[in-house]
Amino acid sequence: MMSPSAFPAAARRRRWPLFLPFAIIVLLAAAWTALWFYAAARAEAEIPLWRERERQAGRAQDCASQSIGGYPFRIEVRCGGASFELKGTPTLQLKLPLALVAVQVYDPKLVIGEFTGPLEISEPGRPPAGIVDWTLGQASVRGLPSHVERASLALVGPAVRDPSIAANGTVFRAQRLELHGREAAGSTADNPIVETALRLEAAVADQLHPLAAKPIDADIAATLRGANDISPKPWAVRFREWQARDGQIEITKARLAQEDVIAVGSGILKLTPRGGLDGDLQVTVVGIEKVLKMFDIERIMSEGQIGATFNALDRLIPGLGGIARQSAAPGLVAALGQRAVLEGKPAVAFPVRFTDGAVFLGPFQVGVVPPLF
Repeated sequence: MMSPSAFPAAARRRRWPLFLPFAIIVLLAAAWTALWFYAAARAEAEIPLWRERERQAGRAQDCASQSIGGYPFRIEVRCGGASFELKGTPTLQLKLPLALVAVQVYDPKLVIGEFTGPLEISEPGRPPAGIVDWTLGQASVRGLPSHVERASLALVGPAVRDPSIAANGTVFRAQRLELHGREAAGSTADNPIVETALRLEAAVADQLHPLAAKPIDADIAATLRGANDISPKPWAVRFREWQARDGQIEITKARLAQEDVIAVGSGILKLTPRGGLDGDLQVTVVGIEKVLKMFDIERIMSEGQIGATFNALDRLIPGLGGIARQSAAPGLVAALGQRAVLEGKPAVAFPVRFTDGAVFLGPFQVGVVPPLF
Protein backbone atom coordinates (compact mmCIF):
# COMPACT_ATOMS: atom_id res chain seq x y z
CA MET A 1 0.00 0.00 0.00
CA MET A 2 1.36 3.45 -1.13
CA SER A 3 2.07 5.93 1.61
CA PRO A 4 -0.25 9.03 1.62
CA SER A 5 2.79 11.28 1.97
CA ALA A 6 3.84 10.37 -1.57
CA PHE A 7 0.93 12.23 -3.19
CA PRO A 8 1.98 15.78 -2.14
CA ALA A 9 5.51 15.17 -3.44
CA ALA A 10 4.19 14.01 -6.81
CA ALA A 11 1.90 17.03 -7.00
CA ARG A 12 4.84 19.32 -6.30
CA ARG A 13 6.88 17.65 -9.07
CA ARG A 14 4.07 18.15 -11.59
CA ARG A 15 3.56 21.83 -10.64
CA TRP A 16 6.83 23.16 -12.16
CA PRO A 17 5.55 23.20 -15.80
CA LEU A 18 3.06 25.86 -14.70
CA PHE A 19 5.89 28.23 -13.80
CA LEU A 20 8.05 27.49 -16.89
CA PRO A 21 6.37 30.03 -19.28
CA PHE A 22 6.64 32.74 -16.64
CA ALA A 23 10.33 31.95 -16.12
CA ILE A 24 10.96 32.08 -19.89
CA ILE A 25 9.23 35.48 -20.12
CA VAL A 26 11.36 36.82 -17.27
CA LEU A 27 14.53 35.56 -18.96
CA LEU A 28 13.53 37.07 -22.30
CA ALA A 29 12.70 40.39 -20.64
CA ALA A 30 16.05 40.39 -18.90
CA ALA A 31 17.85 39.58 -22.16
CA TRP A 32 15.93 42.32 -24.02
CA THR A 33 16.71 44.82 -21.26
CA ALA A 34 20.39 43.95 -21.47
CA LEU A 35 20.26 44.32 -25.26
CA TRP A 36 18.56 47.73 -24.99
CA PHE A 37 21.11 49.08 -22.52
CA TYR A 38 23.92 47.74 -24.69
CA ALA A 39 22.43 49.47 -27.75
CA ALA A 40 21.92 52.69 -25.79
CA ALA A 41 25.54 52.61 -24.61
CA ARG A 42 26.71 52.03 -28.19
CA ALA A 43 24.58 54.93 -29.40
CA GLU A 44 25.97 57.23 -26.72
CA ALA A 45 29.52 56.25 -27.72
CA GLU A 46 28.83 56.61 -31.46
CA ILE A 47 27.26 60.07 -31.30
CA PRO A 48 30.56 61.94 -30.66
CA LEU A 49 32.26 59.94 -33.43
CA TRP A 50 29.40 60.74 -35.83
CA ARG A 51 29.58 64.42 -34.92
CA GLU A 52 33.29 64.47 -35.63
CA ARG A 53 32.80 62.85 -39.05
CA GLU A 54 30.06 65.35 -39.83
CA ARG A 55 32.24 68.25 -38.69
CA GLN A 56 35.06 67.14 -40.99
CA ALA A 57 32.53 66.98 -43.84
CA GLY A 58 31.47 70.57 -43.16
CA ARG A 59 28.34 69.77 -41.18
CA ALA A 60 28.74 70.66 -37.51
CA GLN A 61 25.99 69.53 -35.11
CA ASP A 62 25.71 70.15 -31.38
CA CYS A 63 23.25 70.09 -28.48
CA ALA A 64 23.10 72.32 -25.43
CA SER A 65 21.73 69.31 -23.54
CA GLN A 66 21.38 65.66 -24.51
CA SER A 67 19.73 62.55 -23.07
CA ILE A 68 19.03 59.00 -24.28
CA GLY A 69 15.83 57.07 -23.55
CA GLY A 70 13.07 55.18 -25.33
CA TYR A 71 13.13 51.88 -23.42
CA PRO A 72 11.97 49.26 -24.28
CA PHE A 73 11.57 49.37 -28.07
CA ARG A 74 13.33 52.53 -29.22
CA ILE A 75 16.60 54.39 -28.82
CA GLU A 76 15.64 58.06 -28.46
CA VAL A 77 18.13 60.90 -28.47
CA ARG A 78 16.68 64.13 -27.06
CA CYS A 79 18.69 67.18 -28.11
CA GLY A 80 17.84 70.45 -26.41
CA GLY A 81 19.13 73.68 -27.93
CA ALA A 82 20.03 71.92 -31.19
CA SER A 83 22.31 73.70 -33.66
CA PHE A 84 23.44 72.62 -37.12
CA GLU A 85 26.06 74.45 -39.18
CA LEU A 86 26.61 73.84 -42.89
CA LYS A 87 29.97 75.08 -44.13
CA GLY A 88 29.88 76.74 -47.52
CA THR A 89 29.36 80.02 -49.33
CA PRO A 90 27.57 81.21 -47.35
CA THR A 91 27.81 79.13 -44.19
CA LEU A 92 24.36 78.46 -42.79
CA GLN A 93 23.46 78.03 -39.15
CA LEU A 94 20.21 76.33 -38.10
CA LYS A 95 18.90 76.46 -34.54
CA LEU A 96 16.03 74.54 -32.92
CA PRO A 97 14.75 74.55 -29.32
CA LEU A 98 14.34 70.76 -29.30
CA ALA A 99 14.96 67.80 -31.61
CA LEU A 100 13.94 64.23 -30.78
CA VAL A 101 15.46 61.49 -32.96
CA ALA A 102 14.53 57.83 -32.54
CA VAL A 103 15.56 54.47 -33.99
CA GLN A 104 13.53 51.29 -33.54
CA VAL A 105 15.68 48.54 -32.02
CA TYR A 106 14.21 46.01 -34.47
CA ASP A 107 14.59 48.32 -37.52
CA PRO A 108 17.83 50.30 -37.10
CA LYS A 109 17.90 51.65 -40.69
CA LEU A 110 14.76 53.74 -40.11
CA VAL A 111 15.35 57.03 -38.29
CA ILE A 112 12.36 59.13 -37.27
CA GLY A 113 12.39 62.56 -35.73
CA GLU A 114 10.15 65.19 -34.20
CA PHE A 115 11.14 68.84 -33.99
CA THR A 116 9.93 71.75 -31.91
CA GLY A 117 9.98 75.13 -33.63
CA PRO A 118 10.83 77.80 -34.37
CA LEU A 119 13.74 77.07 -36.69
CA GLU A 120 16.11 80.03 -37.05
CA ILE A 121 18.18 80.22 -40.24
CA SER A 122 21.14 82.60 -40.28
CA GLU A 123 24.80 83.05 -41.03
CA PRO A 124 27.11 82.65 -38.02
CA GLY A 125 27.21 85.79 -35.92
CA ARG A 126 24.37 87.47 -37.81
CA PRO A 127 20.64 87.90 -37.02
CA PRO A 128 18.25 85.30 -38.44
CA ALA A 129 17.49 85.75 -42.14
CA GLY A 130 14.42 83.53 -41.88
CA ILE A 131 12.32 81.93 -39.16
CA VAL A 132 10.20 78.84 -39.77
CA ASP A 133 7.59 77.79 -37.24
CA TRP A 134 4.97 75.00 -37.08
CA THR A 135 2.61 73.28 -34.67
CA LEU A 136 3.94 69.77 -35.39
CA GLY A 137 7.09 68.82 -37.29
CA GLN A 138 8.08 65.24 -38.15
CA ALA A 139 10.68 63.64 -40.41
CA SER A 140 11.93 60.17 -41.32
CA VAL A 141 14.96 58.80 -43.14
CA ARG A 142 15.50 55.21 -44.30
CA GLY A 143 18.81 53.71 -45.38
CA LEU A 144 21.29 55.16 -42.92
CA PRO A 145 24.17 54.79 -42.30
CA SER A 146 25.16 53.52 -45.78
CA HIS A 147 23.07 55.84 -47.98
CA VAL A 148 19.68 57.48 -47.92
CA GLU A 149 17.02 55.45 -49.71
CA ARG A 150 14.13 57.78 -48.96
CA ALA A 151 13.28 60.72 -46.71
CA SER A 152 10.11 62.54 -45.69
CA LEU A 153 9.24 65.80 -43.94
CA ALA A 154 5.78 66.80 -42.69
CA LEU A 155 4.88 70.13 -41.08
CA VAL A 156 1.48 71.00 -39.66
CA GLY A 157 0.73 74.73 -39.74
CA PRO A 158 4.07 75.86 -41.21
CA ALA A 159 4.78 79.60 -41.37
CA VAL A 160 7.88 81.33 -42.76
CA ARG A 161 8.74 84.77 -41.43
CA ASP A 162 11.24 87.29 -42.77
CA PRO A 163 12.60 89.44 -39.91
CA SER A 164 13.69 92.11 -42.39
CA ILE A 165 10.05 92.84 -43.30
CA ALA A 166 8.06 95.23 -41.16
CA ALA A 167 6.40 93.56 -38.17
CA ASN A 168 8.42 90.39 -38.86
CA GLY A 169 6.06 89.67 -41.78
CA THR A 170 4.94 86.18 -42.74
CA VAL A 171 5.95 85.42 -46.34
CA PHE A 172 4.47 81.90 -46.46
CA ARG A 173 1.95 79.90 -44.46
CA ALA A 174 -0.08 76.74 -44.97
CA GLN A 175 -2.25 74.29 -43.11
CA ARG A 176 0.09 71.41 -43.98
CA LEU A 177 3.26 70.79 -45.96
CA GLU A 178 4.68 67.42 -46.95
CA LEU A 179 7.89 66.77 -48.85
CA HIS A 180 8.96 63.26 -49.86
CA GLY A 181 12.00 62.04 -51.76
CA ARG A 182 13.38 58.66 -52.72
CA GLU A 183 16.13 57.21 -54.85
CA ALA A 184 14.78 56.25 -58.28
CA ALA A 185 15.62 53.08 -60.14
CA GLY A 186 18.81 53.47 -62.16
CA SER A 187 20.22 56.17 -59.91
CA THR A 188 23.99 56.20 -59.38
CA ALA A 189 26.42 58.42 -57.50
CA ASP A 190 27.56 59.99 -60.78
CA ASN A 191 24.05 60.30 -62.19
CA PRO A 192 21.62 60.73 -59.27
CA ILE A 193 17.90 60.43 -59.96
CA VAL A 194 15.51 61.45 -57.20
CA GLU A 195 11.76 61.07 -57.23
CA THR A 196 10.10 63.83 -55.22
CA ALA A 197 6.58 64.72 -54.13
CA LEU A 198 5.33 68.00 -52.65
CA ARG A 199 1.91 68.47 -51.08
CA LEU A 200 0.53 71.77 -49.81
CA GLU A 201 -2.80 72.48 -48.16
CA ALA A 202 -4.17 76.05 -48.09
CA ALA A 203 -0.80 77.65 -48.87
CA VAL A 204 -0.63 81.46 -48.99
CA ALA A 205 2.36 83.55 -50.06
CA ASP A 206 0.94 87.00 -50.77
CA GLN A 207 4.27 88.69 -49.97
CA LEU A 208 5.94 86.73 -52.76
CA HIS A 209 3.36 87.15 -55.55
CA PRO A 210 -0.20 88.52 -55.82
CA LEU A 211 -1.32 85.27 -57.50
CA ALA A 212 -0.59 83.45 -54.22
CA ALA A 213 -2.68 85.76 -52.05
CA LYS A 214 -5.53 83.24 -51.86
CA PRO A 215 -5.11 79.71 -50.46
CA ILE A 216 -3.66 77.17 -52.89
CA ASP A 217 -3.73 73.37 -52.67
CA ALA A 218 -0.87 71.69 -54.53
CA ASP A 219 0.09 68.09 -55.25
CA ILE A 220 3.25 67.85 -57.36
CA ALA A 221 5.30 64.76 -58.29
CA ALA A 222 8.57 65.19 -60.15
CA THR A 223 11.82 63.43 -61.01
CA LEU A 224 15.00 65.42 -60.45
CA ARG A 225 18.13 64.53 -62.42
CA GLY A 226 21.66 65.84 -61.99
CA ALA A 227 21.48 67.18 -58.43
CA ASN A 228 24.33 65.41 -56.65
CA ASP A 229 25.60 68.17 -54.34
CA ILE A 230 23.59 69.47 -51.39
CA SER A 231 26.40 71.44 -49.74
CA PRO A 232 25.62 75.10 -48.95
CA LYS A 233 26.49 77.46 -51.80
CA PRO A 234 24.94 80.44 -53.57
CA TRP A 235 21.90 79.47 -55.62
CA ALA A 236 23.48 80.96 -58.75
CA VAL A 237 26.45 78.60 -58.37
CA ARG A 238 24.17 75.65 -57.65
CA PHE A 239 22.03 76.32 -60.73
CA ARG A 240 25.11 76.79 -62.95
CA GLU A 241 26.57 73.46 -61.83
CA TRP A 242 23.21 71.77 -62.30
CA GLN A 243 22.93 73.11 -65.85
CA ALA A 244 26.48 71.95 -66.63
CA ARG A 245 25.48 68.42 -65.59
CA ASP A 246 22.51 68.59 -67.98
CA GLY A 247 20.15 68.56 -65.03
CA GLN A 248 16.41 68.59 -65.56
CA ILE A 249 13.10 68.36 -63.72
CA GLU A 250 10.48 66.06 -65.16
CA ILE A 251 7.11 67.01 -63.69
CA THR A 252 5.19 63.76 -63.94
CA LYS A 253 2.01 65.10 -62.34
CA ALA A 254 1.07 68.46 -60.92
CA ARG A 255 -2.29 69.65 -59.64
CA LEU A 256 -2.97 73.15 -58.33
CA ALA A 257 -6.32 74.38 -57.05
CA GLN A 258 -7.29 77.90 -55.97
CA GLU A 259 -10.99 78.50 -55.30
CA ASP A 260 -12.77 77.31 -58.48
CA VAL A 261 -9.63 77.35 -60.66
CA ILE A 262 -8.00 73.92 -61.14
CA ALA A 263 -4.87 73.27 -63.17
CA VAL A 264 -3.07 70.00 -63.91
CA GLY A 265 0.08 69.60 -65.96
CA SER A 266 3.22 67.69 -66.81
CA GLY A 267 6.42 68.28 -68.74
CA ILE A 268 10.18 68.81 -68.54
CA LEU A 269 12.12 71.93 -67.51
CA LYS A 270 15.85 72.64 -67.90
CA LEU A 271 18.21 75.60 -67.88
CA THR A 272 19.97 77.17 -70.86
CA PRO A 273 23.70 78.03 -70.75
CA ARG A 274 22.78 81.61 -69.76
CA GLY A 275 20.56 80.41 -66.90
CA GLY A 276 17.20 80.88 -68.61
CA LEU A 277 14.34 78.50 -67.89
CA ASP A 278 13.59 76.29 -70.88
CA GLY A 279 11.05 73.56 -71.51
CA ASP A 280 7.44 72.68 -72.22
CA LEU A 281 4.49 71.86 -70.01
CA GLN A 282 1.12 70.57 -71.15
CA VAL A 283 -1.51 72.18 -68.95
CA THR A 284 -5.26 71.71 -68.58
CA VAL A 285 -7.18 74.41 -66.71
CA VAL A 286 -10.67 74.77 -65.30
CA GLY A 287 -11.63 78.45 -65.03
CA ILE A 288 -9.36 79.70 -67.80
CA GLU A 289 -11.07 83.10 -67.84
CA LYS A 290 -9.81 83.82 -64.32
CA VAL A 291 -6.33 82.70 -65.32
CA LEU A 292 -6.33 85.15 -68.21
CA LYS A 293 -7.20 87.94 -65.81
CA MET A 294 -4.48 86.80 -63.40
CA PHE A 295 -1.84 87.09 -66.13
CA ASP A 296 -3.36 90.31 -67.53
CA ILE A 297 -3.74 88.87 -71.02
CA GLU A 298 -6.13 91.68 -71.96
CA ARG A 299 -3.32 94.19 -71.45
CA ILE A 300 -0.98 92.02 -73.48
CA MET A 301 -3.52 91.99 -76.30
CA SER A 302 -3.63 95.79 -76.25
CA GLU A 303 0.10 95.87 -77.03
CA GLY A 304 2.01 94.77 -80.11
CA GLN A 305 0.45 93.98 -83.47
CA ILE A 306 -3.00 93.09 -82.08
CA GLY A 307 -3.12 96.28 -80.06
CA ALA A 308 -2.07 98.36 -83.08
CA THR A 309 -5.00 96.93 -85.06
CA PHE A 310 -7.45 97.83 -82.29
CA ASN A 311 -5.98 101.34 -82.03
CA ALA A 312 -6.40 101.78 -85.78
CA LEU A 313 -10.08 100.86 -85.44
CA ASP A 314 -10.42 103.49 -82.72
CA ARG A 315 -8.97 106.11 -85.04
CA LEU A 316 -11.48 105.18 -87.75
CA ILE A 317 -14.51 105.12 -85.45
CA PRO A 318 -14.03 106.03 -81.79
CA GLY A 319 -15.01 103.10 -79.54
CA LEU A 320 -14.81 100.50 -82.31
CA GLY A 321 -11.51 99.18 -80.97
CA GLY A 322 -13.01 98.60 -77.52
CA ILE A 323 -15.88 96.63 -79.06
CA ALA A 324 -13.36 94.53 -80.99
CA ARG A 325 -11.40 93.84 -77.83
CA GLN A 326 -14.50 92.55 -76.02
CA SER A 327 -15.45 90.40 -79.00
CA ALA A 328 -11.92 88.97 -79.11
CA ALA A 329 -12.15 87.43 -75.62
CA PRO A 330 -13.88 84.16 -76.69
CA GLY A 331 -11.46 83.86 -79.60
CA LEU A 332 -8.57 84.37 -77.19
CA VAL A 333 -9.66 81.36 -75.15
CA ALA A 334 -9.97 79.30 -78.34
CA ALA A 335 -6.52 80.47 -79.49
CA LEU A 336 -4.90 79.14 -76.32
CA GLY A 337 -5.67 75.49 -77.01
CA GLN A 338 -8.37 72.87 -77.18
CA ARG A 339 -11.56 72.41 -75.22
CA ALA A 340 -11.32 69.58 -72.66
CA VAL A 341 -12.93 68.15 -69.54
CA LEU A 342 -11.10 68.03 -66.21
CA GLU A 343 -12.62 66.39 -63.13
CA GLY A 344 -16.01 66.55 -64.79
CA LYS A 345 -15.77 70.29 -65.50
CA PRO A 346 -15.22 72.16 -68.80
CA ALA A 347 -11.59 73.10 -69.29
CA VAL A 348 -9.01 74.22 -71.84
CA ALA A 349 -5.81 72.29 -72.60
CA PHE A 350 -2.84 74.29 -73.89
CA PRO A 351 0.96 74.34 -73.82
CA VAL A 352 3.02 76.50 -71.46
CA ARG A 353 6.43 77.16 -72.99
CA PHE A 354 9.58 78.51 -71.40
CA THR A 355 12.01 79.73 -74.04
CA ASP A 356 15.27 80.85 -72.43
CA GLY A 357 13.27 82.60 -69.73
CA ALA A 358 10.35 83.90 -71.79
CA VAL A 359 7.00 82.48 -70.67
CA PHE A 360 4.23 81.71 -73.17
CA LEU A 361 0.65 80.65 -72.54
CA GLY A 362 -0.27 79.12 -75.85
CA PRO A 363 0.82 81.73 -78.45
CA PHE A 364 0.86 84.63 -75.97
CA GLN A 365 3.96 85.75 -74.08
CA VAL A 366 2.91 86.56 -70.54
CA GLY A 367 6.20 87.25 -68.81
CA VAL A 368 9.90 86.65 -68.42
CA VAL A 369 11.71 84.65 -65.73
CA PRO A 370 15.08 86.33 -64.97
CA PRO A 371 18.19 84.17 -65.56
CA LEU A 372 18.94 82.00 -62.54
CA PHE A 373 22.69 82.57 -62.82
